[in-house]
Amino acid sequence: MTTDLTQLPAHALLDLYKRGETSPVEVTQAVLTRAARVNPKINAFSLLDEKSAMASAKESEIRWQAHRQSAAPLGALEGIPTSIKDLILTQGWPTLRGSRTVDPHQAWDVDAPVTARLREAGAVLLGKTTTPEFGCKGETNSPATGITRNPWNLNKTPGGSSGGTAAAVAAGLGPLGVGTDGAGSVRIPAAFCGNFGLKPSFGRVPAYPLSPFGSVAHLGPHTMSVQDAALMMNVMKRPDARDWTSLPYDAADYSAGLNDGIRGLRIAYSPTLGFAQNVHPEIASAVADAVKVLESLGAHVEQIDPGFEDPLEITTGLWFLGAWTVWSTLSAEQQSVADPDFRAEAELGARLTALEIQHLNQRRGVLGSMMRQFMQRFDLLVTPAVAIPAFDALPAGHSPLSPASMLGWTPFSYPFNLTQQPASTIPCGLTQDGLPMGLQFVGPMFGDALVLRASKAYENTRPIARPII
Repeated sequence: MTTDLTQLPAHALLDLYKRGETSPVEVTQAVLTRAARVNPKINAFSLLDEKSAMASAKESEIRWQAHRQSAAPLGALEGIPTSIKDLILTQGWPTLRGSRTVDPHQAWDVDAPVTARLREAGAVLLGKTTTPEFGCKGETNSPATGITRNPWNLNKTPGGSSGGTAAAVAAGLGPLGVGTDGAGSVRIPAAFCGNFGLKPSFGRVPAYPLSPFGSVAHLGPHTMSVQDAALMMNVMKRPDARDWTSLPYDAADYSAGLNDGIRGLRIAYSPTLGFAQNVHPEIASAVADAVKVLESLGAHVEQIDPGFEDPLEITTGLWFLGAWTVWSTLSAEQQSVADPDFRAEAELGARLTALEIQHLNQRRGVLGSMMRQFMQRFDLLVTPAVAIPAFDALPAGHSPLSPASMLGWTPFSYPFNLTQQPASTIPCGLTQDGLPMGLQFVGPMFGDALVLRASKAYENTRPIARPII
């Protein structure tokens, strides 16, 4: 096992804490020391609060000492350095949403549900991670925070919109991070940065306030390992009455049965979903090899497409409507300092009529019903995570925005925001240029634990690699 505390997953750190072989203070200090060296290179944090993190770590260390002496209760993530995406409310810290339009000098006295649950579980909150303005795209750049970069290659993007979260986890700046996913924003950066990422079933993780982008928006974990994600989900899925769209509480322990394997599971393998035209050949090959691994583990794999057409128009139409909703609340002065990409999305959203929006929602309903029926025949669907490896990291507004330029290169992610199904991304190798590639597991609605179990079965055969930075 590595002696570098910043390279250890959360579950390994918890084991060390339990044995008294290291402490939350030592680990948090190691992460902060590494962040001082690495974060200027990758720009993963928009806010890093060393004083608060160390105070939290010291409190956690006292709780661990009491636990070892008297079996006092502990939180499930006691002493684990964790980052929060800058779209998620965090008491005491500004939530600027990657935007110069948000006033940082207002009261910041509310924790979002996921932030509150992480605090209750003893996590050491490090700071806020970068996002494009209002999480509006699949790369992480903005006029407010500049360009965030990929730890595997600083010339490449970490993806988005949870690019700061993914870059931080990949670079060893805390083993846990919270992201959001409205069209792939957890899974795209996880694939580009070589992490594990999970988009849970919609409503499984309570949200507040609800996203202006509506019911495509999910909250999920970015982690160094599948087991870490299961630990996070046990915490994140706890109920919060502020989210009226949230699911009934699932009290199951997602860590239980994690190593039960996939023998006998029925897996549908779709290399293109029937419409993806330009899957990078190295990714296509790596995913095909990963599917052979799943077969060797005892799964029954059938190559088959679900049978729906590309829902890009549905996704971007509903997304642009959300952008217009936010844009319409901004003053002319605020609009003048906004990301040109966000402006372009809002302008496209302004063109939609009420009837067109209704038709988009009807088409979404047809897609959701089709996938509910498809998943009656299969336990899981497997696809590539993203069609291409990470592309160049460029500033906001670097090229004209269109539906195709915004999401056309990630055709495997956004359909499952529309259907609200749980989906994970796990690394399945590196390209010849040394960039991570991702495999996606899609489960039936409410099958979050099954997605984690299948991801762990694959991870057991192909441990997740770490970048050198």
